[in-house]
Amino acid sequence: MARIKGAMMTRKRRNKTLRLAKGYWGAKSKHFKMANQAVMKSLTYAYIGRKQKKRDFRKLWITRISAGVKANGMNYSTFMHGLKLAGIDMNRKMLSEMAIHEPEAFAELVKVAKAAL
Repeated sequence: MARIKGAMMTRKRRNKTLRLAKGYWGAKSKHFKMANQAVMKSLTYAYIGRKQKKRDFRKLWITRISAGVKANGMNYSTFMHGLKLAGIDMNRKMLSEMAIHEPEAFAELVKVAKAAL
């Protein structure tokens, strides 16, 4: 029986990596060895970036809430504690959206949090 060589699968695997490296500068998009290194590094950065994005958005939301609360004469930590005591369970994303787009409703939340303390 004839021996089956792996050229086809090897080429397929290499082309997959080269497709991921499309648009990279110079030999990084043409030569498999360099493209493989660049793709592995970029996939690592992409994985890390997905985690960092979550952190960055949470920081942004907290900053926005803090600015909205300061305008109503309170600070962030006491506001969040007051909301918890009042039994209001809203996530930071929604609170920050309220602080920006609905300042009147947000001011009511601040009053509720003050009353709960």
